[in-house]
Amino acid sequence: MAIYVIDDHPLMRDAIVMLLRRIRPGSDVVELSQLSDLERAVAQRGEPEIICLDLKLPDTVGISGVRVLRASYPDVPLAVISATPAPDVEEWCREAGADVYIEKSAGASEIVSTLRAMLHTDSGADGEQGEAPAETKLTKRQRQLIVMLDEGLSNRDIADRLGISEHTVKVHLWRLFRRLGVKSRTQTLHYARVNGLLAS
Repeated sequence: MAIYVIDDHPLMRDAIVMLLRRIRPGSDVVELSQLSDLERAVAQRGEPEIICLDLKLPDTVGISGVRVLRASYPDVPLAVISATPAPDVEEWCREAGADVYIEKSAGASEIVSTLRAMLHTDSGADGEQGEAPAETKLTKRQRQLIVMLDEGLSNRDIADRLGISEHTVKVHLWRLFRRLGVKSRTQTLHYARVNGLLAS
């Protein structure tokens, strides 16, 4: 398996690759400047473990790249790393299938913490969905998140309460959504109520 970084800005691409190699020394990190090169690269270098995608590429328009990747690789973690301010496009990217949205202005430490969390799953806790009841698979942090979602807290509010960054909150939510097989806060709360994870 390989890690794919798709960004047409050489300096930014090099920076993301450097951060990924710091997180996962010895990993096969594949650099691409446009989305259309991915299929051939996967055939040569192996299936993606994670894909880091810039929104503005020579062969994409808006969030079209997110849609293409999610259709082609539905189970591969997808991190959008873009210079576009999050309030402008993050929700669209999430709806199109991105797992996390990271602003390039976030800085190296935030990017590293988010990608590290996506690459390193909880040991022994991320089994195939449905192999055990949800209540036995959820971590203490994931149970906390469900309660805070039920309280209607925003990502910023959750970050403040837990003393972590917003990017880390997004990763925790991504992992919770994947664990439960849902795609949104609303679906998470519905699942939690139906399965007795929240008081009625």
